[in-house]
Amino acid sequence: LIPRPSKDVMVFHGLIGTVVGQTAYNILAFHCPCSPKKNYLYGLAAIDVPALAFFVNGVMLNQNTWDIVSECRTRRCRKLSLTAAFALLGSIVGRAVAAPVTWTVISLLRGEAYVCAFSEFMNPLSLDGFVSTTPGPEIMALFPSKDLLGWLLVGSISLSIFVLLCLKNCFSSLGYHQKSYWSQYCSSEQALFQRTADVHAKYYVAKNGKSFFGFVALEDQEKQLLADCKGIKSVIPRMEWNRVTGVYMYRETDDTPIYSCLNKWDMYTNEVK
Repeated sequence: LIPRPSKDVMVFHGLIGTVVGQTAYNILAFHCPCSPKKNYLYGLAAIDVPALAFFVNGVMLNQNTWDIVSECRTRRCRKLSLTAAFALLGSIVGRAVAAPVTWTVISLLRGEAYVCAFSEFMNPLSLDGFVSTTPGPEIMALFPSKDLLGWLLVGSISLSIFVLLCLKNCFSSLGYHQKSYWSQYCSSEQALFQRTADVHAKYYVAKNGKSFFGFVALEDQEKQLLADCKGIKSVIPRMEWNRVTGVYMYRETDDTPIYSCLNKWDMYTNEVK
């Protein structure tokens, strides 16, 4: 089983990609129009539009987003408490804003887009020794301003992240090692569940194909893999799929931790048997 990268590692890789993309964009695509009627919109669009795109993609690619959608669709959010909903939304938004914030910070630190957007609003009289007969906005659109907000934003975000992490760990009922174990369990479950689902789908297709054609063309490795699948279910009812799909928050039953929907399904199913 090939281990899947953790969510934190994936976020880090996303940040690296954002930095590379920002650098490439500034070098290859950013060209300030140097016009008082266009600078402001062009500069803000260069910062805000990519940041918005990163945020939307971050929300769409987060599995928790679709867990909430499935929970609302199958159970109308009846079992989703306000605390759980707030925690999940915080997790989704927290990871989704990582790339947009990185893009915005780098834009402010590099200065091109910020300078392009706001240089025309500077007062020419604030520049020592600067004399021009050209009206202020027209000439100032050609000169940059050095009062950047990047470092202030970096400091504010760093402090906010530190405070949020402290609060998260202070109010958590789980210790560090158990939280680490829970994260590893969920990652392993997702990877192994997906691999098993792939094999099950292949088995089901082979069964149906053999019924239709009278035979099925399997490679030797596939034949051996399906031969090892003893006691496999040919059909899994929709209700069973719904029971292992949706939002799940950590809970315990008789001091026994339940780490996921699948873990809960297995525990309750074995109790019934």
